[in-house]
Amino acid sequence: MFRLLRYDNLASAVRKILRGHRREETARFVAFRSHWRFAAEFCTPGEGHEKGGIEGEVGYFRRNHLVPVPEVADLDALNALLLAACRADEARVLDGRSEAVGVAMAAERGHLLRPADEGFDLAEVTFPLVDKQGCVTVKTNAYSVPARAGTRVEARVHPLHVEIWHGGRRIARHERCHSRRQQVLDLEHYLDVLGHKPGALAGSRPLEQWRRAGRWPACHDVLWDRLRARHGKQNGTRAMVAVLMLGREFGEERLRAAIATAVSLGACDVAAVRYLLGEAALHKARPTPVDIGELARYDRPMPSVADYDTLLLSGPCAGRA
Repeated sequence: MFRLLRYDNLASAVRKILRGHRREETARFVAFRSHWRFAAEFCTPGEGHEKGGIEGEVGYFRRNHLVPVPEVADLDALNALLLAACRADEARVLDGRSEAVGVAMAAERGHLLRPADEGFDLAEVTFPLVDKQGCVTVKTNAYSVPARAGTRVEARVHPLHVEIWHGGRRIARHERCHSRRQQVLDLEHYLDVLGHKPGALAGSRPLEQWRRAGRWPACHDVLWDRLRARHGKQNGTRAMVAVLMLGREFGEERLRAAIATAVSLGACDVAAVRYLLGEAALHKARPTPVDIGELARYDRPMPSVADYDTLLLSGPCAGRA
């Protein structure tokens, strides 16, 4: 860890720009640099020449590794691409230098601070209230939670996801939405309500979002249609909600596979899906021989009834034979 780091006036670190180089830092940034034990300096706003070497290196990296703009599946893939580019640059020799970047970096490590023993949680923490729609507002976006309206919960905002905690346990996890004033809803959080109001399932926004996200495959609709045909519209939807509730116990992936199997077998019952989910636990492992060691000396031969055949050769029984 470097002893001194220079920053632009990023909003996550600077709350207010004061006179000169003084800054009112955010509490989270103060905790961050205190944990890693480095000092921070901030550049003059709009004066890029104060860190010209950094700006030049950023331009070099962008032109050589980010032009054209790479196409990646997610942020993890992008980070892997950037790391590979940085490793490749370790062999580069800067103008006026005689050693490669990687060699100079290895020599520099001896002058840096030792890293802290534990990492620092970068999550931004807030404590929102659950509204009447079963959501909490985090950075202008609404995220569904399985909690009563008016409950105070803890929201932990990470770069890629948002976690909702209550009572010391995580009750919800959503992929983070970087747009504004959007609703991010999980159908599983509304199953208890839909069990009492099954007519709301078909046109619900959580179901629509599950369909767009690929979490509602075609086999779900097939099973739902069969349940409604067998039990009627209302009771059939209640049965479908009961099937979805099994995901809380067995997990969404296992439930999806069980529903697909049930549909392929022509089944249309909640009990059939539950049986398929718990089928593996019904098969007991075959017992293996146990080495009894010294107890083997107490072994006795299996009893035989062959001697009773002599009764057939003598006495009244023999004459009748």
